[in-house]
Amino acid sequence: MIVSMSLELKDIPGQLVLALTPISELHGNIMSVLHHRDERTPTGTIPVQITFGIEQEVLDELIDRLEKSGVRVARVGEERLRAAVSVILIGHIVHSDIRDTIDMIDSTGFAEVVDLSLSMPGIEKASSAYLVINATGEKELKRSLDILRKVAKKKDLLMIEPLRLNSEVT
Repeated sequence: MIVSMSLELKDIPGQLVLALTPISELHGNIMSVLHHRDERTPTGTIPVQITFGIEQEVLDELIDRLEKSGVRVARVGEERLRAAVSVILIGHIVHSDIRDTIDMIDSTGFAEVVDLSLSMPGIEKASSAYLVINATGEKELKRSLDILRKVAKKKDLLMIEPLRLNSEVT
């Protein structure tokens, strides 16, 4: 099963590894990690969202291990994001604030950028970004692409879209 988990980590070295190790030890397959390093929860911890595949039978054990190691599990959701699409953006991605672009998708509540790969050949040269967007369904995935198209147009970025959408995140 695919699990989306929100964690709260202390702001000390080694906390992310502390959170990821039990997932690996229980044979989980980590799909994405969103580490919001510059954000804080009301309690001063750092929010982290992890999406991974794991067997249902070991999920409770994983949560116990995380809590015992001092990692707060704020939310556990199963198979929330069921549709996926990959897109490429080309242009001055970093200069046009890639974080803002990602936040436009993530803030919808129905879609998230779950993977990002960025290539920057030089300061004055165009860069490229490969993004994977997951959403709760096909309709929501299409809405997130509409949002990304508008953002890309506004920021003068070329958006290369897939020929078809991919259902059922694996």
